[in-house]
Amino acid sequence: MREYLLIAIVAAAITFITTPAIRWAAVRWNAVTPVRGRDVHTVPIPRLGGVALLVGFGAAILVARQLPYLGHRINFSSLLWVLAAAAIVTALGAIDDLRELDPLTKVAGTIVAALVMSVLGGVQLLFLPILGTATYFPQSVLFGLTVLVVIATTQAVNFADGLDGLAAGTTAIAATAFFIWSYSSRQDFGPDVFTLATFISAAIVGCCLGFLPHNFHPAKLFMGDAGSLLLGLLLSAALISFTGNFDPSADQGQRSQVAILLPIALPVLVLALPVLDVVLAFVRRGGRFWRPDKKHLHHRLMRMGHPHRQAVLLLYLWSASVSGGVLSFNFLSTKLATAVLVGLVLLCLVLTLGLPRLTRQRA
Repeated sequence: MREYLLIAIVAAAITFITTPAIRWAAVRWNAVTPVRGRDVHTVPIPRLGGVALLVGFGAAILVARQLPYLGHRINFSSLLWVLAAAAIVTALGAIDDLRELDPLTKVAGTIVAALVMSVLGGVQLLFLPILGTATYFPQSVLFGLTVLVVIATTQAVNFADGLDGLAAGTTAIAATAFFIWSYSSRQDFGPDVFTLATFISAAIVGCCLGFLPHNFHPAKLFMGDAGSLLLGLLLSAALISFTGNFDPSADQGQRSQVAILLPIALPVLVLALPVLDVVLAFVRRGGRFWRPDKKHLHHRLMRMGHPHRQAVLLLYLWSASVSGGVLSFNFLSTKLATAVLVGLVLLCLVLTLGLPRLTRQRA
């Protein structure tokens, strides 16, 4: 655990230190987000913050190679190909931050990065843990699902990048939940099985926490598509390297029937809000989900009367409640975990509906 904590601290520190230099470069190169009709910021804000996140992740890899535990247990060949794929999507996003690429070009670039990570790095689904059994499909199907997961995750994080600090915070929460799940599973499967997923999750948390002081409202720098694509790809790498290697039949732990569904449910539910946002946008825009509008979940919260920071913190709470509540099925009895999940969701609903009314009454 100490080495994973060190990795998170290193990633956070390097990201935090690097971000001001990236902001200076963004201003110099005119990589600035103008004030558009769908935006909530009122002045142009520099972007390219994803480059700092990439530097922080790369630093975490360099440090991990020198550590006595992780240095001998991580498959650095796979990890370096993940870094290469991360560099591809970061470069793709940086070009978009400078010149604005069309959606199909960004999707094509994301597919290339997914191919690099899966074909060359071996980070791909080997089977799917369904109903307590490792279910095998034709390799072409699993390969296609791997690419689809990468695309879906990058798009989900991209959709969450609508308020200051929202994408970085919710991604950090998702990665924390996944870190807890993968780290705790090593007790039943052995320390080396999920090391890659656990390392990537810890590094993501560190990168996001290091970036948030610069990105929380009022933001000094946006992560841009360089950041949202990068975080989406890294999160998908952690999800794939864990879920695609989790064989429930080999689990010697005493898990509930609900808990054995976690390898499939948790990757979806830790990103429940951005995934829901993508689905709603797909329906709302007639399948052309890339067309921008001002009807995202965070826009709706602000129209309800939640101020900018309050809306972000509320979405943090929703993300933590859903992912933490679902994760509790791995540690608590089914009845108690259900009570925890329901209680957290009810708390979120009360705050979502009640805070604007309380504010109006005080005014």
